[in-house]
Amino acid sequence: MLAIFLKTLPFFALIGLGWAAGRTRFFPAEATAWLTKFVFYFALSAMLFRFSATLSLEELYDTSFVLAYLSGSALVWLIGMAAALMRRLPLTEAAMEAHTCMTGNTGFLGVPMLVLLLGPQAVGPVLMVLAIDLIVFSSLITLLITGARHGRVSPAMLGALAMGLLKNPMIVSMIAGLAWAGLHLPMPAPLTEFMTLLGAAATPGALFAIGASLAARSAERLRPAVWLSFAKLVLHPAAVAVAALLLFPVEPYAAGVMIAAAALPVAGNVYILATHYGVAPQRVSASILISTAVSILTVPPIIAWVTGQ
Repeated sequence: MLAIFLKTLPFFALIGLGWAAGRTRFFPAEATAWLTKFVFYFALSAMLFRFSATLSLEELYDTSFVLAYLSGSALVWLIGMAAALMRRLPLTEAAMEAHTCMTGNTGFLGVPMLVLLLGPQAVGPVLMVLAIDLIVFSSLITLLITGARHGRVSPAMLGALAMGLLKNPMIVSMIAGLAWAGLHLPMPAPLTEFMTLLGAAATPGALFAIGASLAARSAERLRPAVWLSFAKLVLHPAAVAVAALLLFPVEPYAAGVMIAAAALPVAGNVYILATHYGVAPQRVSASILISTAVSILTVPPIIAWVTGQ
């Protein structure tokens, strides 16, 4: 357990370094925005393409895995929605809280950290979790908020949603990588080295950007943020574990990777959605701050369990 904690510590230390740089304004908000854009569109995309290009669709997709993650995440989503509606929140805020309860930082934190700590065979399960979060649950929150505000879901809205997914560089890079692998195209050495070099910037860049962005977060709306953080760090991995180990038995290693991914803190893109739609941004911001800080203690035990250490 101590060994795993020490292995995860450098990742969180990078987040802390970014936070300190942002907090002291040595790294201002504008710099954080540009670093995030570089990681999102270039470094992380290169890493995801290189990972995906080494997989096949058969290796990536597993029905039991999809059903386990979907059902566990949907249960937590429903719990979050019910808890919010019991507090008489509007549907848009309830949907945002439900989304916060089960959307982890798989892209910026999970891909770099879990693949390095759990081994290259973790790539497939991590990418599947990321794809489900982006395609299923991000689409759901967008449809609910837009539908609640306009009173209906129109074909134009569905078209805009589909285009938004297709323009997401993480989805595009994964699809391109799988297509490359599916066509059995050779990977020229210069291209491999280019993708490796560019992708290597994803881990430090993403972690530093997470920390720098947290420097601008506030701990307002503390009580609901504590509940949302508890749901993300405890309820989500617990629900996914029950689904993966009992309801839809998944191969043990893949199940462990799935559970570790579910244990990650609230994703930063939830705040982007909350700000874009003007729905509970302070609550979501505080949840990201609290869950990321607490995950320093909650993530290592789960990784230790997955690795048997």
